[in-house]
Parts: sequence; structure tokens; C-alpha cells
Amino acid sequence: MKTKSISENLIYQRKLKGFTQEDLSDKTTVGVRTIQRIEKGDVQPHLQTIKLLAIGLDISVDDLLVLDNPKEKTIQRKWILLLHASPFFGLIIPLANVLFPLFTWISKAEDNKIYDVHGRAVINFHCTINLLIIISLLLFFPFPGFNFIGTAAILLFGIIVSLKNIISALDSGTCYYPLSIPFLKPKSA
Repeated sequence: MKTKSISENLIYQRKLKGFTQEDLSDKTTVGVRTIQRIEKGDVQPHLQTIKLLAIGLDISVDDLLVLDNPKEKTIQRKWILLLHASPFFGLIIPLANVLFPLFTWISKAEDNKIYDVHGRAVINFHCTINLLIIISLLLFFPFPGFNFIGTAAILLFGIIVSLKNIISALDSGTCYYPLSIPFLKPKSA
């Protein structure tokens, strides 16, 4: 969802009233060049300039200003880090690699779509890893000795992919967990 800028709002309001830049300049004490620079987006106008333009256009200042949505919170790196790094507790506590991100995801999924997407990806990947480890351990009975190699490979794969995604999520805000079974499907819009 793209939010409008002050320049887009000014152009829209000016054209809605049928003013040229010169007409608006005559109605206010703001210069034509300043109006051009604001409409191009080259400058961030002072509040006094915005007030003068709003008075000249016979609109409220709020019609020109871009107000932040209070429901939309900023993405905090600490929550992204917690979502992606908390599965390492699973090396110490059984099933913590799913439970810790699950609790974090449950508490933060409503705050921002990014937390929801990353949380689902982390939980799906680590549920898949747990399932593969259980299958690998059960393969001990038909293939004794070989399951150790499979279990070690799965654990190593899980650790490497998790480390890669911690770095990727903190640097670029993206994550990719390959071979995940989608236990938690994305929300339908």
C-alpha cells in the first residue's frame, strides 16, 4: 500500500481547485519556484509553508500533510532476530526450535505482516526438520548405522539454513527456508 506524499497531495489539491502554480503563488506568499520544488519532491517544506498553501487552497493542513498510520508499527530488528535465532534453543531443549518461534510469532503476527510471514516460514521449516529427524531416527531399525549420517546431515542442514536466514533477515529483511512443508499456510487476503 503506497502512501501519498506532500507533493502528490499538493498537486492533487491545486488541480482540484483549478489553480496553476502561478495562481497559487499569487493567493499565498509562497514563491512559484518553491511550489515547483515541493511538487517535484525536491524539498521537504516547513510547516509554515504548508499552512500558507493550505490557506491559499481553502483546505485544512491535514489534507496536505502525510500522517503516519498509528496502527502500522515499525519493524524492529530484535523481533526478526528473535524469530530466526530462537530455534537454536532446540539444540538444548527438545522441540524448543518450534515452540520459541511459535510463541514469538503468536504474540507479534498481528503487529506487522513481516513478522507473520517470517514467523510462518521459520515454524514451517523447523517443523519439517523435526519431522525429518524423527523419520531419520526411525530408520535406525531397518538400516542400523546409516541413520547416524542422515540425522547428522539433517541437523547440519537445519543449522546452516538457520544461520544463513538470520543474516539475510537482518541485512535485507528477506528469508528463504528451502524444503519446508507448509504446515502453516499463508493468510488468504
